[in-house]
Amino acid sequence: MQGKNGKKNSQKRDDPYNLVILEKRSSELIACLTGIWRRSVKETHLFLNDQEIRKIEAYVPEALLEVPVLIIAVNAENEPAAFMGADGGRLEMLFIEPEERGKGLGGRLLAYGIEKLGIRELCVNEQNPQAKGFYEHMGFTCYKRTDTDEQGNPYPLLYMHLSERKDVPV
Repeated sequence: MQGKNGKKNSQKRDDPYNLVILEKRSSELIACLTGIWRRSVKETHLFLNDQEIRKIEAYVPEALLEVPVLIIAVNAENEPAAFMGADGGRLEMLFIEPEERGKGLGGRLLAYGIEKLGIRELCVNEQNPQAKGFYEHMGFTCYKRTDTDEQGNPYPLLYMHLSERKDVPV
């Protein structure tokens, strides 16, 4: 379904969230999504201090502009509640407003990515056990571990791929 401003919409009837595939990315939207990223990271990446979060945050707007596929979930008030970025078959980012966690939104976004975008790979910080558990629940298994992140920082990464399971829980 095509929405305003060239956005493609996907919504289930009983779901208060609308998934929007963004073709245009305004500076206001990038600032809003960066805020979601920051609040989400403060809740889930407890191994990062405020200085480290600010350092990483400086790169978030560029990543949001450059990721080939960016999908946001908007609530009934048309406000972004979560977002997911993908490149080919790889999940690049998935962040959810802290107050929206636990409502199935992450599962819905990832299931959409698996089904419609062919997502089969991702990496997650080893020090974020909630995310690791979520991805395992969604059918991903770890095939590689590194001692550092992709920038060489001392944050181990787990590389995961979708197992051969046919069902994807939502």
